[in-house]
Amino acid sequence: MGPVAASTADHMDAIYRTQRHIYDLTRKYYLLGRDRLIAGLRPPPKGAVLEVGCGTGRNLVSAARAWPQARLHGFDISRAMLETATVAVRRAGLAHRVRLAQGDATGFDPRAMFGRKDFDRIFFSYTLSMIPGWREAISASIDVLAPGGAIHIVDFGQQERLPRWWRAMLFAWLGRFSVRPRADLRSILAMLAEDHGLTLDFKPLYRGYAWSAVLRRPKAR
Repeated sequence: MGPVAASTADHMDAIYRTQRHIYDLTRKYYLLGRDRLIAGLRPPPKGAVLEVGCGTGRNLVSAARAWPQARLHGFDISRAMLETATVAVRRAGLAHRVRLAQGDATGFDPRAMFGRKDFDRIFFSYTLSMIPGWREAISASIDVLAPGGAIHIVDFGQQERLPRWWRAMLFAWLGRFSVRPRADLRSILAMLAEDHGLTLDFKPLYRGYAWSAVLRRPKAR
């Protein structure tokens, strides 16, 4: 891990060293669309699923239960979060199906981390708004997406159909945790889709509170 990634890891640890203990309890009220994303994964039988920025492991546990034939993988740059995720996976009795590792989303080696070259499904759940190099993170995931695979994303939108005061209040509060909703998410995804021969399905959710996107790679002929 390079110096920039190490600095980011230290920053995330500082934010979540204490927050991780109440993260799932508090975030369920405003990280909307996570379960919708998990329900839409639909991995193939014995397919490999990767979560980029797995945090407390909450989503991986939910995905493992929703898709019992899938093989789950997750990594995070925060050591503190990975400690919590490891405990959550073990308590759920899923240690044999969920593999965890520490890594940098902007450049990671799936062979070194998990012993595989690609994944059938990759997902980002409210992580792009926290990754400084979020564009690079998407590109890195495209590089390890299997033929016929899909990248699923849910994150904060621009609150475009909600009151301005709400947007100002929410963004100010999110900024305290180094969360910055990406206003150009749709345009960047469209550009990457065109560059890599992918299709893009982009939908605002809950009046723009959240944005949902799916990048799909065609099956190999």
